[in-house]
Amino acid sequence: MGECEPMDLLVADVFRGAARAVPKRVAAVHGDDSITFGDLDRRANRMARALARLGVGCGDRVAVWCGTHLDVVPLFAALAKLGAAFAPVNTTFSADEATPVVQSARPAILVVDHERAEGGAAIAGAVGCPVVRLDEITDADEDDSDYVEPRLTERDAHVVFFTSGSTGRPKGVVLSNRVNFLRTFTGALLEPRGALVCPYPLFHMGAWTLAMQQWQGRDRVVFVGTDAPAICDAIEAHRAARLNFIPAVWRRVLDHLALPAGAGRDMSSVRWADSGTSATPRELLEAISAAFPNAQVRVFYGATESGGVTTLEHDDISRKPGSCGVPSPEARVRIDDTGELWASGPMLFDGYFDDPAATAEVLVDGWFRTGDLAEIDDEGYLSIVGRAKDIIRTGGETVAPTEVELTLRDHPAVADVAVVGMPEVQWGEVVCAVVVVAEGHDLPTVDELRAHCQGRLASFKHPRRVEAAETIPRTASNGKTRRALLVAQISSR
Repeated sequence: MGECEPMDLLVADVFRGAARAVPKRVAAVHGDDSITFGDLDRRANRMARALARLGVGCGDRVAVWCGTHLDVVPLFAALAKLGAAFAPVNTTFSADEATPVVQSARPAILVVDHERAEGGAAIAGAVGCPVVRLDEITDADEDDSDYVEPRLTERDAHVVFFTSGSTGRPKGVVLSNRVNFLRTFTGALLEPRGALVCPYPLFHMGAWTLAMQQWQGRDRVVFVGTDAPAICDAIEAHRAARLNFIPAVWRRVLDHLALPAGAGRDMSSVRWADSGTSATPRELLEAISAAFPNAQVRVFYGATESGGVTTLEHDDISRKPGSCGVPSPEARVRIDDTGELWASGPMLFDGYFDDPAATAEVLVDGWFRTGDLAEIDDEGYLSIVGRAKDIIRTGGETVAPTEVELTLRDHPAVADVAVVGMPEVQWGEVVCAVVVVAEGHDLPTVDELRAHCQGRLASFKHPRRVEAAETIPRTASNGKTRRALLVAQISSR
């Protein structure tokens, strides 16, 4: 026999392996629909061939503007087999908001669902790429034999997740096959599986990271929305062992369980109850533990660019209130002279797509600058204490203040405005509009400002709080808004 060559870590092999080992086991569920690992792999092969006939090949990117449908799952696997990067676009965006995101990816094709067909056509026309509906490539080919791309390597891009910097300009976070395989493989090995209930939309990294962990462990993921009764229905129906929600969703679930309608719910199957993406107060963690008495409650901190950075384990929740834990086994961390947290390790992203300047700003000698200010105690536990950048993180989403300000400036009651993130238990931070009121007008309400943003900005970017100010404090040198000062002034009122 010849010498065995090293094996690349390819995401497509996760689907191939599960289809061989457990073809009849359920891989994913959404509502009343489900798909087994065998069907998932076969449909991925058919979709890969359909996409190849449309000109999609290894090294391309495919922008995907689709809601949560099970057909997106074989599309995800098909692109992994083709060697084309899956680039999902936020479905809460208007067509105008989605256009620059799609354009920045320079896609070979845009895939949309039926709901977004009209908007997708407009986007494709503006960008200059073909558009195809998801149902047009679903089972479009009869050949379901394994699709193998011989040029594909573990260093090739697997996904491009979009995030916004402080300016709101889209940045595509590139994750290679190797990075995404490693990120999810280690998570799959942490504990036995059992069904996982996933509330994240399919344009969100969290949905695919959690799903990939399940599929690495050859178990199911149950896609649901953020409706608390539906989440609890899924937990009971699938005897779910694993939950991972942002604090706002946890609060909805806890509120539902406290109502008469939720009093008889059986949550005994849940063994791991995880939170993250924004600060999770101790009181909320203790409430989760009380509602799910058989579960280990944990807090994870990380970013799309870094993967998981720290973990706060169940036994430390009461002992280390406010902490996000100690570095994960595969992560290294340090705090620079300004207090900013830097992270390194094999899980880092590969850079921002087609944006070397933005990449160089945050990737320095193999370290990722998180943009978060942190402190570390004498036992090595980290706490996030602020932001080094202007971005707002609310409910797991990233908001650029300047983008919201531009939209609010033409409201007739607004003479001047600044947007800041204010700490809030449910959302981590909320978008707060600080308004200098125009002469002859009253301070606009939250509802009035949100209505002004409707159709122009995704709903998570809309203000949830309004404060009045006589002037907006800015630096003398360059007129930059002093957001930290505004937050301090509002907090002291």
